[in-house]
Amino acid sequence: MNQNEFLEPGEFVDSDHPAVIEYAHEIAGNAKTDKQQVLNFYYAIRDDIRYDPYLPVADPASYRASDSVLTRRGWCVPKAALMAACCRIYNIPARPGYADVKNHLATQRLLDLLGTDLFAWHSYCDILIDGKWVKATPAFNLSLCEKFGLKPLEFDGETDSLFHEFDQAGNKHMEYLEDRGPFLDVPFEQILATFKEIYNPSYIAGAGGDFHAEAAQTV
Repeated sequence: MNQNEFLEPGEFVDSDHPAVIEYAHEIAGNAKTDKQQVLNFYYAIRDDIRYDPYLPVADPASYRASDSVLTRRGWCVPKAALMAACCRIYNIPARPGYADVKNHLATQRLLDLLGTDLFAWHSYCDILIDGKWVKATPAFNLSLCEKFGLKPLEFDGETDSLFHEFDQAGNKHMEYLEDRGPFLDVPFEQILATFKEIYNPSYIAGAGGDFHAEAAQTV
């Protein structure tokens, strides 16, 4: 596999977008190593880009790295795409990856909109650090995790950081069902086809709402 292909801009991992380039330079700071740059990207994207699962999933913009920078919000797919884009800007090979999970961080309203507790195409970012591919998931920001009683997902740049297996009380939380693997760019058409197959039309259209406010009322 040619690692250089994971350095090129994509339609959704749009590392050539001026807003993404500016954002990457801003959060990379004075980091001197690939690992420190990646860690800076991870924590900034995790906490500064507000997690929002109510974006219209039929709209390609809802999947794009640059859109999450410009709006400062996004769900797991554009947040992972943004992390991949930032890494590529700094010549660090990176690619979005996906898995199907159950017991994903959710409110009752979100579950009702979906019509299922299966979350297909939950996204992470696969990054080549010091010769090794490592997975990171910058989806859920710190303040949101606190509302749900979850420890924020940490990342050390050396071991895979994929999902919240347990909550703060030690109860089993998220469960991985199927790994769909990494992709060169966000597979928008495949994701949308799956969503149309398993989710309610009202979710596909984009229901809107304040997920953080809902979360504050669930605990």
